Amino acid sequence: MRHTGQNGDQPHGASGRYPYFPGGGTAFYFLTGERNRSFAMEMISLEKIHFAYNGFPVIREVTCRFSRGSFTAILGPNGSGKTTLIRLMNGILFPQQGRIRIGGKDISGFHTRALARQMAYVPQMQQNVFPATVFDTVLLGRNPYIRWSPGKNDRIVTSGIIEQLHLEDIALKDINRLSGGQRQRVFIARALAQEPEIILLDEPTANLDLRHQHEVLGLLKELSRSGITIVMAIHDLNLALKYCSGFMILDQGRQVATGGKEIFSESLLEKVYRVKVKLIKEENETYILPVEPL
Repeated sequence: MRHTGQNGDQPHGASGRYPYFPGGGTAFYFLTGERNRSFAMEMISLEKIHFAYNGFPVIREVTCRFSRGSFTAILGPNGSGKTTLIRLMNGILFPQQGRIRIGGKDISGFHTRALARQMAYVPQMQQNVFPATVFDTVLLGRNPYIRWSPGKNDRIVTSGIIEQLHLEDIALKDINRLSGGQRQRVFIARALAQEPEIILLDEPTANLDLRHQHEVLGLLKELSRSGITIVMAIHDLNLALKYCSGFMILDQGRQVATGGKEIFSESLLEKVYRVKVKLIKEENETYILPVEPL
């Protein structure tokens, strides 16, 4: 599919592989550290958040703050409230009690389009999605900026992100024909096309093999170093420990620990996960070895 911009300009490219506009004045800063400084250092603030489904509490009195450029893992066993908390932060759900602020502003004060320019959401990966090329999928991330149809600048941003994430060779492929790892990189690229200050992800490594798990989390760590705030729900404790700078552990909707690697202890993990574990520390790395169910 070839895109026509708002002024009828036609896409072109030096390689002919995908629509590409060199130059154009748009700075692709996602992996360079050149971030917009208009927002406060405190990007997300949760204050005594409470949420229930049909009267059953799922999130109970959660309070936390996420700073600019932090990479935080939300951890906990199944049913602990990880996905619900991500959806509350994204504005998909609304807390029955408490307040959520984005850059110091109450989330309820954002128009949907304005919120989408500040925050992107990558849900759990679906096995089959609507047929579209990689380029068109990433271009969908420009929706918060598009009034009628994609313009030249939208294609410039899309092409730049595709290059930064090394997706050029698959830019014209159907997304349903990609490997799980490739597709997840495409979904992250679509999130980046929103030019967000914050990216929220729900289980970004689910159903990926070992190599692609590390590739995806390595990319997210690089993005956090550029100044984007990353918050993800994840099951794998060891992957979280390797890549993340901050952690929140939930148990039955309650926030039982928040902080850096120092929050991890055998007693805490055994209480939350009901599994006997050994905590192994080697140089700057920490590993968790499950031993047996309790």
